[in-house]
Parts: sequence; C-alpha cells; structure tokens
Amino acid sequence: MSDTRSGSGYVEGEFERDTDYIEDRITADGSSPWPVEPGRYRLIAARACPWANRSIIVRRLLGLESAISMGLAGPTHDERSWTFDLDPDGRDPVLGYERLQEAFLARDPEYSRGITVPAMVDVPSGQVVTNDFPQITLDFSTQWTAHHRAGAPDLYPEPLRDEMDEVMQRIYTEINNGVYRCGFSNDQKAYDKAYDRLFTALDWVSDRLADRRYLMGDTITEADVRLFTTLARFDAVYHGHFKCNRQKLTELPVLWAYARDLFQTPGFGDTIDFPQIKEHYYVVHADINPTQIIPQGPDTSVWLTPHGREELGGSPFGDGTPPGPVAADEEVPDDHGPGGIGHR
Repeated sequence: MSDTRSGSGYVEGEFERDTDYIEDRITADGSSPWPVEPGRYRLIAARACPWANRSIIVRRLLGLESAISMGLAGPTHDERSWTFDLDPDGRDPVLGYERLQEAFLARDPEYSRGITVPAMVDVPSGQVVTNDFPQITLDFSTQWTAHHRAGAPDLYPEPLRDEMDEVMQRIYTEINNGVYRCGFSNDQKAYDKAYDRLFTALDWVSDRLADRRYLMGDTITEADVRLFTTLARFDAVYHGHFKCNRQKLTELPVLWAYARDLFQTPGFGDTIDFPQIKEHYYVVHADINPTQIIPQGPDTSVWLTPHGREELGGSPFGDGTPPGPVAADEEVPDDHGPGGIGHR
C-alpha cells in the first residue's frame, strides 16, 4: 500500500484511505485463474512501507523464499509509482521494469487506481495479479502450504480465525491506519478525534498483552505481524512526523517489551530497515515535512535490549522452528540495523 495521499480522500477533515485494490487471488484449488506455482510469481515490496513489510515478514516466517521471489522498490517514490532505484541500472532484475507501474499497465493499459506495494506479479506475463495487501499474506498462509518450510508456524490457525479477524480489523482501522488518520488530518477537530482513537486502541492492545505473550496467546500469528510493523515505525516516524505524541513507544512498558520481543525473533527485526523507513516518510510526505530533512534519531540500538517477555511463557513458533538465516541477497545492510550508522 502506498504511503501517500494519492487515491485517498477526506470527509470533514478526516483522512480516508483508498482501498480499491485488484482483488484476484493466487489459489491452490483452481478456483482462480492464478494457480499456486513455485517460481511463477514475484512479490514486489518495499522495506519502507508497513503494509509491504508484513508480506516480507510472512514470506520469511513461512519459508517461501524459494517459491516466491522478491523484488524491492526503493524508499521514495513520486506520484506515478514506486521505482526500482536500488537495483543495478534502476531496473528490477527479473521483471526488467523501472517502475512498478509497468506491471499494472501490463495488466490494464487504462489502469488509473493506486500503484501500491505489496503486489504479486506474474513473471511470465509481467502483469500484476493482486495488490490486495491483507489477502496476500493470508493466502501465503492458506494457499501456499505445500511450499512452507519444515517447522513453519501456523500464522492463521483455523480455531482462532473468527477472533483473529476481529482483532486484526480493529488493529487495522484504529492503529495501522490510525497513525495515518492523525498525520493526514486536515483540521484540528479531525486530528483530535484521530489521536483519541489511536491511543484508545493502543491502550486496548496493551491491556490485552499484559498477561499473554502474543495477541492470540502463546505463539505468534498474523495478528502480531500486523501490529508489529506499525510499532516498529512508531518512535522513528509516527510520534513526531504524524503527531502521535501522547507517549513514545519506549514510554509504553507493555507494548515496548512486546515490540522488542518480536523484533528479536527471527523473521521480524531482520526485515526492518530504519534509514529507508525514515527516508520514505520524511521525503515523500513533503506536504507534512516541506524541508524533507530526515532526522538523525532516535537511537535504535535500544531495540536489542532485554524485554523480559519470556516470563509470560509461550514460544514464538510453538512446536515449530524459527526461520534460518536471511538469504545473502535479502539482508538489511549492517549499517541500517539497530546501533548502525545513522541510528545514534
């Protein structure tokens, strides 16, 4: 999902996100024109974007790297599209595209909706299949099971799905999108309402996590992935840039310990690129930050401090195992992680 106002609107000063996505699905049972097929599809994501970061985490936790290749757009984009400026010659090495927009136009030459990440692209045709970000990750869990790694966690367990769906919906509307509702409010009344909604929801998840290690109990689920990508950006971006400043994450004891617990779990923190995150928000949102100056802080080495959540019991992967080392070509640069250059 793109982090700009493009395709979004306002009602009485309140930010409303455009959710008009291509809703095709890649399925294992032949119910769609797009069958599960290892090597056929390419996930296009961006480390800067919280919505795309979810797909990077879920792909890694489930061990789908060999089945679904990944291309990464750079942290900034213009009004047209995310671009592949991190790659040699500025082109995705598999698709040959300079802009993600090309995959959308290959699908529909008249396409006029948002060009967003994450997106699944059919490599043979070069066409985008879907950019329906919440469904993409659920389908990784439910449609690609034949290609999960041994020991992969069940991120969307059937007995919990009804409750999970309710929890994830509230996290999306009130927290994931809530920080944007604060940042892009068009008047004081809308901002005040958005601020109250956001921190009411943060208090709710804090209470929920006070006596359980993860949102749904003793093991990680997709609900934790969805909350984590917002928490990881909170102090670096949302607290100041989006005026979500009742407290920093580091001042919310339960959520700060929970966020560090996940960050230090393989598959979570090893996908986070703080310099790209800050560059994206502070440069792309020039209407909020006209100087486009990127702050040096905060110190991210604190993400590696002890969290103490083990005392609550549970195990992140249950009876499974953590994912192995990050593939060499998908590692976050050493100087982009906690304690690295630019994080002091």
